[in-house]
This record gives sequence, C-alpha cells and structure tokens, in this order.
Amino acid sequence: MILKRKETKVFAGLLAVLLMAVIFTAGKCALAEQAYDTVTAQLSPQFTIIIDGTERDFYNADGNEVHPIVYQGTTYLPLRAIGELMNKNVNWDQSTLTVTLSGNRNGETVSGIRDTSARETDVSVQLRYDFTIVVDGIKRTFTDVNGNTVYPILYEGSTYLPLRAIGNLMNKTVGWNEATETVTLSSPENGSLVTDADSFYQTGSNHNQQPQSSTPSSISGSAADLEQAKAAALRHAGVSEADAVFVKTKTDRENGVLVYDLEFICGNVKYEYEVDAQTGEIRSFDKETQKTGQSGTGTANTSPSAKITLDEAKQIALNHAGLSVSAVSFRNTKLDFDGGRMVYEIEFISGNQEYEYEISAQSGEVVKYDKDRHD
Repeated sequence: MILKRKETKVFAGLLAVLLMAVIFTAGKCALAEQAYDTVTAQLSPQFTIIIDGTERDFYNADGNEVHPIVYQGTTYLPLRAIGELMNKNVNWDQSTLTVTLSGNRNGETVSGIRDTSARETDVSVQLRYDFTIVVDGIKRTFTDVNGNTVYPILYEGSTYLPLRAIGNLMNKTVGWNEATETVTLSSPENGSLVTDADSFYQTGSNHNQQPQSSTPSSISGSAADLEQAKAAALRHAGVSEADAVFVKTKTDRENGVLVYDLEFICGNVKYEYEVDAQTGEIRSFDKETQKTGQSGTGTANTSPSAKITLDEAKQIALNHAGLSVSAVSFRNTKLDFDGGRMVYEIEFISGNQEYEYEISAQSGEVVKYDKDRHD
C-alpha cells in the first residue's frame, strides 16, 4: 500500500501520539513501583526503652548500638534486636528483600558497648515499600491507629518497625511517658492488648498524655517509680506537691546506677535532685535562688507558680508560627527562669526551619521568638 503525502503526515502524527502515550504510561508505572523514599527522621538516643520492667539497649549484628528513631511523630525500634528479645532467629534475604523472624533463637543475643556520644539529631532514612516482613511463616503488614499502612524504614543497614507493630509482634502493651521520654512495653493485664500508642509527639492527642502506668512501678525487685521519687525529693526539700512545679523528670544512669534526675521550682527557689531508682534514696541534691537580675542587689523576688500548662504553651507557639501539631517535631520543652521571669522554653522543627520560643508561664505572652534554617 502506498500512502499519499497527506496520509503519511497523518500516520506519523498518530504514531507520535501513541509513542508519547506509551512513554507516559511507562513513566507512571515506574513511579508506582518506586521501591523507597528518602525522608528526614530524628535519631532519638535520649529515649529510654523499658521492656517488662527492664531497661533495654539495642545493638546491630556487628555489636554497634542502634537507637530509636522518630518519623512523623511515630517511634521506630530496630527489628533485629526486637527479634532477639522475642527469642527468634532473624534472617535477611537480599534477593527478595525479606526479613524473617522464626523458630527459637539458636545463638546468643548480640551485645556491645553503649554509644554514649550519640545525640538527638536529624538523619536521612529510607521508607521501604519493598521490604517484606515474615513472622513464623506468615507475611505481616502493619497499620497505624487510623488504619493507614506503615512501612519499615532502613537506617545505616538496620531495619526498623513502628512501635505499634513491635507491640503487636511481642504481644505487649505500649506506654509512653513524655516527661521522662520513656517507652514501655509490658505484658497486658487480663489478656487485653493496647497497642495504639504509636504517635507520641502529637500535642493535644491522647498519646501525648502521661498515663499513670507509663513508668513501671517496678524496674527490678522493689524499685521506686517516678511518683515515689518525686515524693521523696519533695519531702527532703520540705515542699508540698501543690507548691512545686516540676521542670525536669528524666531517667538516667550514673556510674551504672539507674536514677531519676528531678528539677522543680517553688516560689523563687529551684531544686535539683538525683534519686536512686532502685532504692528511692536521694543520691544528691542542690537548690538555687532565682534572681530577678533587675535590682542589682542580688535579692531574689518571689515568683508565682505557672498559670498555663506546658501543652498550652506549645499550642501558643504553634499558633504564632502558623503550624499544626502534625507538621512539627518538638526538640526541647522545659520550664525555666529568664531574668526572674518564669517562661516555657520551646523548640521545634518543621521542614528545614527551626523555631525557638519563650512563652510567659504567667500570661502566655510570646516573650522571645526566633526562626532559623535547620540543616
């Protein structure tokens, strides 16, 4: 068949359209089949992880300590270490990108030296859509509390799963104490499993509250819980609970001993205590008179207690910045004195911007504000 010149042009045009359609469709397919996204998360070595009353550290196969990671308000833990705690063999198949947890562990749990130099920082991780998790022969997929699919993340060769998924795998109740930045996984009472606490940094949500059972009442043996430690410090200081404003409650280790670091304010005096978490005994204490810095005489004026809460101060800062809770990651929140004025210091990150606020604990006024690029 011989095409005329006009017909030839029409045919060539149709061919070009078809070719473009094929290329566009192929591009869409390639995009749909993308294996992973590179995203920014927060390395969070300051988190304390307590499993069935025992504080746990995590190590990779080479004995290097690995730390919790927070991505979009969800805490992730390393899957290999969790598998070892479940007494299961953990295997990786590179050809199928599959992590398998199965059987009874036939090797010793990996241990190593604690990485005490690690600090909270932003890190690049891969959100892996192509990883498969198989537990005892069953392929597992995971969802958040709203039923949305969540995926493993990969950081420096270690695979991490969200805390909700870890709780399901271990059949544990998940708890969170924001004041001490402590995650607890414990055997559920009466066979009831609660594993919907997977978004801890969302101020104003139920997950941001401090549940009474978040810090275990027993760490090992007859240990002191956080409330007992606070009560011991208050008794020692001669301060009533109603008159004290706690600005720091954190678990830490001193020379291998688990302790509570406590700071609270009463009037114009700031108290600092270190309480043994095992015995409830006070290991050290200090108090400091807060000065106004205005009279030049060195005489401290009485400072009233805070009239707004930390959560209210956070919301004031977010409203000022024009941001929602889900769009930020809080880096630092504490009550302190600045020039004799009681303020909340609040720092958070959104995208590549870092925000720093000082909010008056009396009036809710924005005292100081700074916004800078976060690299």
